[in-house]
Amino acid sequence: MNNAALIGNPNTGKTSLFNALTRSYEYVGNWAGVTVEKKVGHLRGKTGLLTDLPGIYTLHPLSRDEGIAAEYLASESPSVLVNIVDASNLGRNLYLTLQLLEYGKPVIIGLNMMDVAENSGLKVDPGKLADLLGVPVVPLIARTGKGTEEVLQVIEQQSSESAQAPQFTMDYGEVIEQAIQEITRELEADWEDHRPALRWIAMQVLENNPAVISTLPPQTNLLILQKIRTEADVKLAASGLAPSAEAYIRSVRDQRIQNICSEAVDASQKKPHSVTERIDHIVTHPFLGIPLFMVFMYLTFQLTFDWLGNPLSDLLDGFISGPLTSGVENLLTRIGASDFTQALIIDGIIGGVGGVLVFIPQIFIMFLIISFIEDSGYMARITVMMDKLMEIVGLNGKALIPFILGFGCNVPAIMASRSIEQPKERRLTMLLIPLMSCSARLPVYALFAGIFFAESQGLIVFSLYMLGIVLALGLAKLFSLFLFKNERSYFIVELPPYRMPQSITLFRSTWEKGKGFLRKAGTFILGGSVLIWLLTYLGPGGVADNMDDSFLAAIGGLFASVLQPLGFGTWQSGAALITGFMAKEVVVSTMNIIYHVPDMAGLQGQIAASFTGLQAYSFMAFVLLYTPCLATVGVLRKETASWKWTLFAVGYSLALAYLVAFLIYQIGWRLGLGLA
Repeated sequence: MNNAALIGNPNTGKTSLFNALTRSYEYVGNWAGVTVEKKVGHLRGKTGLLTDLPGIYTLHPLSRDEGIAAEYLASESPSVLVNIVDASNLGRNLYLTLQLLEYGKPVIIGLNMMDVAENSGLKVDPGKLADLLGVPVVPLIARTGKGTEEVLQVIEQQSSESAQAPQFTMDYGEVIEQAIQEITRELEADWEDHRPALRWIAMQVLENNPAVISTLPPQTNLLILQKIRTEADVKLAASGLAPSAEAYIRSVRDQRIQNICSEAVDASQKKPHSVTERIDHIVTHPFLGIPLFMVFMYLTFQLTFDWLGNPLSDLLDGFISGPLTSGVENLLTRIGASDFTQALIIDGIIGGVGGVLVFIPQIFIMFLIISFIEDSGYMARITVMMDKLMEIVGLNGKALIPFILGFGCNVPAIMASRSIEQPKERRLTMLLIPLMSCSARLPVYALFAGIFFAESQGLIVFSLYMLGIVLALGLAKLFSLFLFKNERSYFIVELPPYRMPQSITLFRSTWEKGKGFLRKAGTFILGGSVLIWLLTYLGPGGVADNMDDSFLAAIGGLFASVLQPLGFGTWQSGAALITGFMAKEVVVSTMNIIYHVPDMAGLQGQIAASFTGLQAYSFMAFVLLYTPCLATVGVLRKETASWKWTLFAVGYSLALAYLVAFLIYQIGWRLGLGLA
């Protein structure tokens, strides 16, 4: 069976091509040593598998994530490499291509974004490029699927046993070529046939690539390899060619790339200002850029809650509390289910899980907008605009990407922080991501804001998101001053051209984000709802006739007095917050079960009688900031590899939530802002 690998620079349309080449895919665990999910797809026509490698610029990694691709190539044996390159930015993309051509396996070049190149006045000749590189070159527009059938055909041809590795060689000069021969002789005795070409390995050793060196056989004498590399460095420096072998190899490749581009690319008609540049002139304006972003986020919350989300949620609530509940009740009655079973299913499962599922429209709308920001190219601009502000507080602009992803779910957002090169900034970002209001908190906001702030629901929720961001920036400055002192920083980000995302890709991305919420509804929320219902059904004396005598009331009561200064010192609030540690959505499930109501309108009535507007805002702020959910704590432990930092994140967020909620309620109460 074919075993192809897809590799290319970030923002070259690699995901679009992967989706076009595969009918289905799955995450098959994680890459070795990291928590990046390994995505493997089944090629259309069932001709083999396609492994999606992380986007990289070169095989020499800057971050741990980028080392995955180099380690894969050094330790695995793909039958063919599919290298996707951006036709509108060929010079930058070809550096990785030259490294892959020396790998010793068949290579296919997917020349993507031909339409973008043409619109900017560039003419790229695929045939000439194929002649210069000695491998098949297929022109593509991956986001529309144009050219993908040809890629599939070439993959099948190149994966056959008769397919030859590219006859591509580069002469690096006497010093480097001699070093390559010496390293090759040192390694060849223990080398296995299925592994990459020894010349490629020797090049990676001379470039001091830690990801590849770590995969060498254990009996390899690394001291001898280091000695060969050092001797080459000394010779090159003495001759004035370059300070090191790595620098010299880069200069030779850069010269080869210039020669290739001069022959294969006609830039005589290149337009002085592209559409991307004209858009950037507005959206990244020094004074207008950030306000425009804030307006965009405000409109996002208006759309999510007021304009579209609420009507859809009301329809879903009407279905769950009406036809679904009555249908299940009738079915249970017909089969003679006991009162206990009926109460468990109706009040515990449907009441608990259904109370959360009604907020699916808001959550999927939010995910759809986040996917649009990612796929359109706007997210990279946001990081550049915010870089100066982030630098002031000890971060860089790249930290904003995990922060924004945290609006969807904190778990993948923490994983995304691995793209930040510096350990200090990466750890600091991970510690602050739980302050970003994830989709799991949306049901709580939608419930309380819909009751107490119906006329300005979007604005209230927007203020909570901004509260989390402002506190995260303030704590970033505080932590960087006292916990992460004297650590250097740099910021590297690419600005891809603006694109209108394809609907299929957009909805697929939204589904990938949103199905995690549905999965939690069938696991954490379902299990939590059953457990919570049992705790309300039973008490120290057996079956609790009154819920105030239940186990849940006793547990919540332990914290009621502590929460009193925050404005919500009841056992119901305490119980909901405790169960929210499993998953923040369970807060609403718990309240639905505690107040024992048939539909969302009944729950709203009970909460309106138990809270004032000020107490509600204090409660929402506490939910925003307090202890991360169980899944977030787990991934924090895995990513930081430290219980110390994990417990620190749990502790500081709980203390911060208490302090902020205390200030909101006490100051508001003294100012007479009861908002009854």
